[in-house]
Amino acid sequence: MAMASRGGDWAGTSAAAAEEYHLLPDRGDREAIEDASDDSRLKQLGYKQELRRSLTAIANFSVTFSIVSVLTGLTTMYGTGLTYGGPLTMIYGWPFVGMMTLVVGFSMAEICSAFPTSGGLYFWSAKLCGTEWGPVASWFTGWFNIVGQWAVTASIDFSLAQLIQVIILLSTGGKNGGGYEASKYVVIGFHGGILFLHAIINSLPISVLSFFGQLAALWNLVGVVVLMILIPCVAKERASAKFVFTYFNTDNGEGIDSKPYIFVLGLLMSQYTLTGYDASAHMTEETKNADKNGPIGIISSIGISIIFGWGYLVGITFAVTNITYLLSDENDAAGYAIAEIFYLAFKSRFGSGVGGIICLGVVAVAIFFCGMSSVTSNSRMAYAFSRDGAMPLSSLWHQVNKQEVPINAVWLSAFISFCMALTSLGSIVAFDAMVSIAVIGLYIAYALPIFFRVTLARKSFVPGPFNLGRYGELVGWTAVLWVATISVLFSLPVAYPITKETLNYTPVAVGGLLILTVCSWVFSARHWFRGPITNIDT
Repeated sequence: MAMASRGGDWAGTSAAAAEEYHLLPDRGDREAIEDASDDSRLKQLGYKQELRRSLTAIANFSVTFSIVSVLTGLTTMYGTGLTYGGPLTMIYGWPFVGMMTLVVGFSMAEICSAFPTSGGLYFWSAKLCGTEWGPVASWFTGWFNIVGQWAVTASIDFSLAQLIQVIILLSTGGKNGGGYEASKYVVIGFHGGILFLHAIINSLPISVLSFFGQLAALWNLVGVVVLMILIPCVAKERASAKFVFTYFNTDNGEGIDSKPYIFVLGLLMSQYTLTGYDASAHMTEETKNADKNGPIGIISSIGISIIFGWGYLVGITFAVTNITYLLSDENDAAGYAIAEIFYLAFKSRFGSGVGGIICLGVVAVAIFFCGMSSVTSNSRMAYAFSRDGAMPLSSLWHQVNKQEVPINAVWLSAFISFCMALTSLGSIVAFDAMVSIAVIGLYIAYALPIFFRVTLARKSFVPGPFNLGRYGELVGWTAVLWVATISVLFSLPVAYPITKETLNYTPVAVGGLLILTVCSWVFSARHWFRGPITNIDT
């Protein structure tokens, strides 16, 4: 009866109304309209659609969230947090740094909405500075961005290689039980193998990468929740709430006594973790409704990371009872703080640390996904930068295969990241200097287009659908000042007295990159590089 009644109602509807009903687009039509709108906007920006546009908002977020990866950054840098201030620095420093990072993210998201292209930051700088200053602004932003990204990938996959080294050590008895300690050559072999796997995965179609990206995001979320609850519950000895929320560690063994200075150095753990969120911008040419979903990817990846990261820090810190021992090279994990926490928690409860080793495996998988997504972001940046002729052999790197994947850029990114890690064979100090570009280089690249947005383009900037309105300039200037602040913080000495082993080589590494970029511009690029160039046939 109901169906007959509805049929009768429809039969009585006017022809005009019926025609109007059919004009309402179904889901497939709406997606086609969105794709056409994205392609049209990309053409307005000077590019034809070459990459497959199939990523949803969730998929875009997932790639970026798995790069930020609190399980990766906080696990590998937890020892730094314990050394410089301990619980108090980590528990309160994390949300503070998170809020400031969110400010940077909001400014980047606003610009991303106006210019949704794979080039991201360097393209933004070019457009914001106009024809006169655009090329040089684009050149500097682009090279700091891409070298910073390569350094991030090198750092992520090297940290996974080191974690595998620790897992093997603990699985074979630990340092105090005659466990196997892999040499630096074995570690670099692990690193090369991991990068090789990441390059293979990134050679697959974007639909496959989208699946892995969403799996990675889910793994990170579930992994954080499980570990932050499981570890303190398993541990027989737990810290008090007073210790977790008020204890400030000044016994760092690095010759630093000033509490403000110690607190500042402890912030490095948080800022190192909260990087890589420009990936959402680099994926916009493969993202549907890019001028909205790209910015959403940036903001949501930072915001959710702040929340889950804080929970992870609180939970793990409740299992900390002896900071000095956790940082000692003589413990079973050879000084790898979180590995020792996991191992001791299960060993003290069950007489075996196997459960802790399994938990480290959960972290290792998260780091693997993090490196995988980082190569994805690297390759899109290399593809876009070479599309505009900025890189040597540009015509080679911006080629795409039948699956519309920039495959040459994928393998280039993996190879360069491996070469960066080779510095660890000569000196771990040299490698640390190289990795420092991962944070400072990236954040300088983040700040440049924001700075141009609030200065040269203050009156000419035309925002996209996602914008900050009248607060855009205030947020932008705050972001620029924060990047300037952390650039100084990352350059401070981290130990006294200062020797060639304890010197912070970050200013040297970043200064070296700056000198190379300036020289390449003055002696060569200024004569031929004109910033982003259209690839649309006219």
